Amino acid sequence: MRAAVTVIITTYNESLNIRAILENVKWAEEIMIVDSFSTDDTLDIAREYTDFIVQHEYINAAAQKNWAIPQATHDWVLIMDADERLPAELQAEIQQTLEAPDKSAYRLRLHNYFMGKRVRYSGWQNDTVVRLFKRDECRYEEKYVHADMITQGEIGELQHPYLHYTYRDMAHFLAKMERYARWSAIDYAPKTPRVTLYHLWVKPAFRFFKHYFLKLGFLDGKVGFVISKIMAWGVFLRYINIIEQRNNI
Repeated sequence: MRAAVTVIITTYNESLNIRAILENVKWAEEIMIVDSFSTDDTLDIAREYTDFIVQHEYINAAAQKNWAIPQATHDWVLIMDADERLPAELQAEIQQTLEAPDKSAYRLRLHNYFMGKRVRYSGWQNDTVVRLFKRDECRYEEKYVHADMITQGEIGELQHPYLHYTYRDMAHFLAKMERYARWSAIDYAPKTPRVTLYHLWVKPAFRFFKHYFLKLGFLDGKVGFVISKIMAWGVFLRYINIIEQRNNI
């Protein structure tokens, strides 16, 4: 018998995305929407699929999900974002895994899409994230950006990838990078006693080199170049934000 699962989906003004991911997970015993006070039709669409809708002020992704996880009814939790999709093969693999789970958590592989193209290199290849886990044995670490899952047991990995349409367009990508830079500054400030030209020039330049050359971004063509440039820009903005935060103290 398959273990019951609660799917948690975090949202904010996701009316363009939410229906597709809800269709992907409607087989789950419970769907929980954790909304950051959307002002569009997100919740109207969500109510067609679930009554379990809660709202909570968004601080960062880890804090939002850690607040939501203990409220899940079932022992197993699957966390998804509204801009992600679960192909039928992965849906089947998740359900099969839950028939006899032997780990505390499972990593899911993902395929990222940007500018209408799947990104195969550029540092976005081979990405895996823990998304399927036991409710009482896992939590996200307290970080603003790229928080990992902390688990009490072993972590397995599923084979089929999910699809991530993380950036709607260039403006969305730039806005998201600026937001991440502000959050990243909070994480990095305690270990950056003084911001120097090393932080403002060398580190951004190396980030471009890493994504475009070491991570083979040039094989993604212009998409790889754009990703590498914006990732470097994000590193520069991180340290500009640290300077600004300290000047405002």
